[in-house]
Amino acid sequence: MGIYVNPGNEGFRMAVNSKIYVDKTGLLEYTNDVIGTEQRCICVSRPRRFGKSIAAEMLAAYYGKGCNSKDLFQNYRIAESESYEEHMNHYNVIRLDITDFRRYGDNSVDILRRINKEVIEELNKIYPGILKEDENDLRNALAQLNESKEAVFVIIIDEWDAIFREYKNDIATQKEYLELLRGLFKGAASKRFVKLAYITGILPVKKYGTESALNNFYEFTMINPKSLSKYVGFTEEEVRNLCQKYDMDYEEMERWYDGYSFSCMKHIYNPNSVVQAIMMRDYDNYWSKTETYESLKDYISMNFNGLKDTVVGMLAGERSKVNTDSFENDMASFKSKDDVLTVLIHLGYLAYDKDKREAYIPNEEVRSAFSGAIQKSEWYPVARAIQESELLLEATWRMDCEAVSKGIREVHMSNTSILTYNDENALSCVITLAYYNAVNDYTLIREMPTGKGYADIVFLPRRYSDKPAMIVELKYGKSAGEAIEQIRNREYVKGIEGYEGKVLLVGVNYDRERKEYECLIEEWVR
Repeated sequence: MGIYVNPGNEGFRMAVNSKIYVDKTGLLEYTNDVIGTEQRCICVSRPRRFGKSIAAEMLAAYYGKGCNSKDLFQNYRIAESESYEEHMNHYNVIRLDITDFRRYGDNSVDILRRINKEVIEELNKIYPGILKEDENDLRNALAQLNESKEAVFVIIIDEWDAIFREYKNDIATQKEYLELLRGLFKGAASKRFVKLAYITGILPVKKYGTESALNNFYEFTMINPKSLSKYVGFTEEEVRNLCQKYDMDYEEMERWYDGYSFSCMKHIYNPNSVVQAIMMRDYDNYWSKTETYESLKDYISMNFNGLKDTVVGMLAGERSKVNTDSFENDMASFKSKDDVLTVLIHLGYLAYDKDKREAYIPNEEVRSAFSGAIQKSEWYPVARAIQESELLLEATWRMDCEAVSKGIREVHMSNTSILTYNDENALSCVITLAYYNAVNDYTLIREMPTGKGYADIVFLPRRYSDKPAMIVELKYGKSAGEAIEQIRNREYVKGIEGYEGKVLLVGVNYDRERKEYECLIEEWVR
């Protein structure tokens, strides 16, 4: 066994032997279906810490010669497949992690040369005396081995896009790297020696204009993972089972780590964070702690028209239409707000609804990452609103109408360059931003069906919270008294039947001419 050629199964064995392992071997059913076919070239892109490397280790352990992996897979889903034994440990596997080829002081060109050199050295040990002594082109080496020994390969590349992420402005090296990949995966020779190609990274394949640089690859992305959506992260069923097994609160797990949604799978969780929460017995932002907030801050601070408004709107629970088609799948060619939002989708900072073509912040973990990035940015009015939202909550609980009116007005007026209010629906955005920290104690439900209509915003206490429920009705150019009257007349309290705690009725009116807020708070008496 080598480092890169037929590396064995110890990497996957370590994953299976861990305290928490969720069976994702069903992915092998798909790869078995396409191996040796026109669909054999697969590119799977996911955010960091979403299980890409474990999947690559799994494929190497399953397909690679030189080891017996039956004990690793016999108790998992793939063992039920008709193709299970047909492909197991049957192929020469070349398994590369592009980041492994970096050395201190390297430039990007050194990485490409090292890929060719070190893999060819291992091939020479397996097939001695066949390759030319001075052979330094991996594509030529594989073609020669196929012609001489009928050798075929499963090629697995993890962090395939590292060159584009870490040398984002080195266009010459990027193109040379793509030529290396084209040599491996395109053309008549590659059809003979590549039985399966599986490349995985954060970004989809680089585009030049509208054309993919590797247009023979079938892509499964965070925009559209298609039939592989259940392998992006943990599914709802998998997380419910884990919560039951390890006695964890499923509702909190859902709030913190759910939110990614696809046409074929509506609830996908960040897998690394779910595992961390179970191991640490605590819900926290584990995902973003693996890097600083600087990269997110840099993206959201880009000077594209409307970007800041959109990010603030999403912080307040809004969704944003996104055109994902123009993004060139690199970290440098940003031409519009849509390009920035699209890269944030691929990075996992935003989720994407393909049917509605809308982006949104998926969960509390990512929301806290945005909050941290904003605190370090120059968005001082937004950062201040987030910091002072706890004070606004406390004023609401003590029914201090004057303080609440003043607090909401300050959020509105200090963000006039970001937020424009023309109706009651838009007004809900400023209220949600003003009460930003309420999610620690409440589930916020906008347009909640109630007795005889829809309450604008309902703050429903979480199970562990001792805070009062709040029903908020918004008015534009009317009065706070009319808002309270509407809550009572339309019996909005019926929308939270079963809740037995204290309920506050909160009426808020905005007078555009005077640029003033009026608030009225009453306690519901049963």
